[in-house]
Amino acid sequence: MRIEELRPNPGARKDRRRLGRGPGSGLGKTGGRGGKGQTARSGSSIRPGFEGGQTPLYRRIPKRGFKNACAINVESLNLKDSSQYIEAGILDGRGFVAKGIAKLLSVGEVPADLKTVKNFVMSAGAREKLLAKGVTIEE
Repeated sequence: MRIEELRPNPGARKDRRRLGRGPGSGLGKTGGRGGKGQTARSGSSIRPGFEGGQTPLYRRIPKRGFKNACAINVESLNLKDSSQYIEAGILDGRGFVAKGIAKLLSVGEVPADLKTVKNFVMSAGAREKLLAKGVTIEE
């Protein structure tokens, strides 16, 4: 076998569509673009949802509800889960802001090794539990 004898497999290469080359080609006259109108012209593109000037569906249907664009996604941390975040007896809330955790809730018991809580917004129940166990709260 020599290099000039190499050929692609049969059917691997297709001829390109030759538009507007007579009725026998199946793509004559309009060149596969249908009839007349905006989409038959060169360079035409109609944005999604456009209905020819008629009020589009997304404007006709009634709108429901409210989407608050200014809402802050606030996660909470329960007392029972706080033991893994305590370092040297201190639970500091500054590192939690990046994680979206901003509130300390009273679910569960106060960890025994917790001595100080800093920079946390907390529920009234969590504040009572912490003060009852003698934990110092710094805000």
